[in-house]
Amino acid sequence: MTFASALATYPTLLFGCAALLGLLVGSFINVVAYRLPIMLERTWQEQISESPSELASETFNLAVPRSRCPACSTQLSAIENVPVLSYLALRGRCRHCGSAIPGRYPLVELTASLISVLIVMTFGYTLSVLAYLIFAWCLLTASLIDLDHHLLPDDITLPLLWLGLLATATGLGLPEVSLFDSVVGAAAGYLILWSLFWAFLFATGKEGLGYGDFKLLAALGAWLGWQALLPILLLSSLTGAVVGLALIAFGGRERSSPLPFGPFLAAAGFSMLVWGPKILALYAGLFTAL
Repeated sequence: MTFASALATYPTLLFGCAALLGLLVGSFINVVAYRLPIMLERTWQEQISESPSELASETFNLAVPRSRCPACSTQLSAIENVPVLSYLALRGRCRHCGSAIPGRYPLVELTASLISVLIVMTFGYTLSVLAYLIFAWCLLTASLIDLDHHLLPDDITLPLLWLGLLATATGLGLPEVSLFDSVVGAAAGYLILWSLFWAFLFATGKEGLGYGDFKLLAALGAWLGWQALLPILLLSSLTGAVVGLALIAFGGRERSSPLPFGPFLAAAGFSMLVWGPKILALYAGLFTAL
């Protein structure tokens, strides 16, 4: 029996491999969420700088330099980068300086693992699962960056959009989403939030959304079809309002402090991927009742 056939035969093995893969990818997501904004900022600085020599010449990308302790800058060994286990073994502290390691790192790894298992449990052992995993991992990465920097990078949203169109065109997307649904979903997703942006700006003089939000909803439309756009907007707006009010009431957040919308769009999009038919049925039932 080959390993591939074993995965198809034994669900426990399949779910275990999905969990392990999710942990590894989650570790990489932590790297991307931290480094990509810095890389983009350096690129922007180079574009506006009159002299390239004004900028640091140190190579900085997703692979170089190797991971370091954020407190003492000591380079970490491979064993110290093992997802979750290294955090537990070190009891959440740097082996060199004793500084606390942010709990966000293992949390992201566990979240990526849980997401991966959930997708495999939902869609089974198919080639399309790889596409759905990439979709979910990109959403998680974009959410983390938006939470930290109020930024949804084109480096994530635009490839995600094109991958959605490509997945649908090649039969790797959701079977109920046609290429027409995907193309219309991408265009409508962008135009809906673009229109809301300008309407809000005209009415209040303030920018209520970012251009990255337009592109993220367009990507969700490309993957999930135009039928999913309204449920995504309703679900993300509702959860965003609840979280925002809770932070104001219990977290001491100022009313004027902006709350990134990207994570709520991403969560709603992921929910539509996994539980889409049930959400659409509930959504249709509510409107029928009204």
